[in-house]
Order: sequence, then C-alpha cells, then structure tokens
Amino acid sequence: MKLSKTSSNTQHFYQEELKKLKEAGNLRTLPEVIHDGKWVLSGEQRMLNLSSNDYLGLATDTALRDEFLGSADNRDLLFSSSSSRLLTGNFHIYTQLERLLADLFGTESALTFGSGYHMNSGILPAITDSRTLILADKLVHASIIDGILLSSGYSIRYRHHDYRILETLIQKYHKNYSRIIIVTESVFSMDGDVTPLQTLVELKNKYPNVYLYVDEAHGIGVRGAHGLGVAEEQGCIKDIDFLCGTFGKALGSIGAYVVCRERIRNYLVNKVRPFIFTTALPPVNIAWTKFLLERLSQWDDRRQWLAEASSRLRTCIREMGCECTSESQIVPLTLGASEKAIEKAAEMQRKGFYVLPVRPPTVPEGTSRLRFSLTAAITPEEISRLIQTLKETQNK
Repeated sequence: MKLSKTSSNTQHFYQEELKKLKEAGNLRTLPEVIHDGKWVLSGEQRMLNLSSNDYLGLATDTALRDEFLGSADNRDLLFSSSSSRLLTGNFHIYTQLERLLADLFGTESALTFGSGYHMNSGILPAITDSRTLILADKLVHASIIDGILLSSGYSIRYRHHDYRILETLIQKYHKNYSRIIIVTESVFSMDGDVTPLQTLVELKNKYPNVYLYVDEAHGIGVRGAHGLGVAEEQGCIKDIDFLCGTFGKALGSIGAYVVCRERIRNYLVNKVRPFIFTTALPPVNIAWTKFLLERLSQWDDRRQWLAEASSRLRTCIREMGCECTSESQIVPLTLGASEKAIEKAAEMQRKGFYVLPVRPPTVPEGTSRLRFSLTAAITPEEISRLIQTLKETQNK
C-alpha cells in the first residue's frame, strides 16, 4: 500500500527517533522471558531474577497461592468487575479491604486504585488548583511527575533531599498560596535511599496550610515493625495527609492505596478521574490483596533477611569503590554511559543473574546503572555468589 506524503513523513520521523535512541544506547525492547518462581529463563539461560519488585517473595510463593484458593469465598473469585466502582464494580470485598487498611494504619479511611500510576497521576490533579503550590523532590517517580503536569497548581521540584532549600521555598511562598503540598517518596526507586519523613513532618507542622504527600511504593511491606513502611518505622503515619502505597511490589498483588481522613477519601471518590473512569480491579485480585495484608505482620523473618542480604550487597559495591547511597533492598551499581551498563548487564546475565540496565530518561544522563532489586527469596549462598561474581568482574 502506497503511503501518502504526510504519512511517509510521519513514519520517517518515528524511524529517526528510534535510530537516535539506538545510537545513544537507550532503545528499549520487551524481553522475551519465561518465569519460574524466582528464576527467569531466556533461551537456554536460567538466571536468578534480580529485577523483580516482589520484595518479600509473596508473588512466587505457591504455598500461599494454594492456601488462598482453598480458603477464598467463591463470590470473590471473579476475574472481572466489569464496571467502575461508581457503577456496579464496587464489590463488598473492596469495602473489606479498605476497612482493613484503615485499621492497620490507624487512620480514618482508605481508598484503593487500579495501579500506583493511576493513584499518583490522579490524586495530585484532584487536590490542587491555581492557588496550590506543589513542592516535589527532584527524583520523584514518573507517575508523580505526570500528576504534577496534569494539575493546575504551580510546582517547584527541589534538589533531592535538600530540606534547607525546601524550607526556604515554604517560607517564601506560604503566604501566597492557599495550600502547599510537599511531595516525596519514602524509598526512592532508582537510588534506594530513604527519606527522613520526620524532618518533613516537623517542617509541615510549622505552617497551617502545608500538607504532606508520601508515596511508600518501595517501603510498604519491607519496613516497619508490622511491614507498614517507612512511616511506621519513623513513627509518623498519622502526621501524613496522603500516605500512599502499592500492592504490586512487596505485597505481591496489584493496585494501590491511600490512607487518609474520611473527608479526603470522600473528596477523592468524586474528583480523581482515573478512579471514576476506570473499570475496577477484579474481585479476585482484591481478595488476594486482603489475604496477604492480613498476614503482613507475620513475615518479619523475611523482612530481616532481606535487610541483611541488602546490607551485604551495599557493602560489596562500596568496597568496589563505587558510590552507593542506598539504604534499602534497591541497590544500584552506577556505571555512567548507557553502553557500559548494557555490557555489564549482559555479562551478569551470562553469569546467571538477571539484572537489567537502567538508562535515560529513567535516570539522568551519565548515570546509567545496574539496578539490583533484591527479594527475600534469595538464599545466603546466592547472595554470596552474586557478591563474588561482582568482585571477579569488577575490572573487566
């Protein structure tokens, strides 16, 4: 079929853009892999999966899955809700899950979403207007950035973890806006460093019109005495206005949540567009999430081992002479150029470790890296073998 001139020009544009990405070492393709528990199979290669967010190993725990299927109410084993929650998709299991969340966190209320992306890109536009100032950490996740871009508020992204600058901005602008919203993550997804939430709470409490929005996507499940995240660990759950998290990582399921005041929940139900206009998650997923949350406090042994294994890997990377600011199960090995990260990832895969290169625009130019994402399913022998392999290949 002959293309029109306009169509031909468009196709040429796409082809040139793809060429630029490839030349810069930043062209992405979907991996063809087969999953086998904590292992990944690609061709003839069987590799330990070090790129998963299944931090507690729950998603691959077949004994847990069988227990759930054996105990679940048949009314919840539906694979589609067929509607948004504001129509006919609000199954009772949703109410049960949100009550459980509120009870666990000791908050008035909770609301669930189809994904963390829907949550962050939906809440921020809903709670802001032209009289709102958003002050966001420079390294917040893309879903938060998109939520900021969709909002009608004015935004400033302050330098990562620079709370002196943040306070200066609040002092400068708090009288000019009806509300200021500080936005951060608890555990940052690319560097694995942890936010001192108490510092932000103390700063927020100095001003009556400042609110705190925290995304615990990588903290929920793995931090805190009961696995409720960094906010629990630092004792400030009740001081955070929008405490958000996801079920799709350590909690081994899908979806996201915010725990908050009842009035805020009611407002969000009426204002968050991705919530209003999206088919609700299937009841079977909600029931699985509830099943896992009810047992979350029981997995302290998994959390402790994950912390120990992560500490060992961080120590190894620092001993290799590489900067590592991680304080969590996310441990980056920054290599600089994208080509170098690609080559190192391929080498590690040949050695039996499925770790992927992270490149711009996910991270800034010149900071391409391997991102080791550890789970509690890794054994002491496997973490030792990983560390030994990294040391052996350090100068290659």
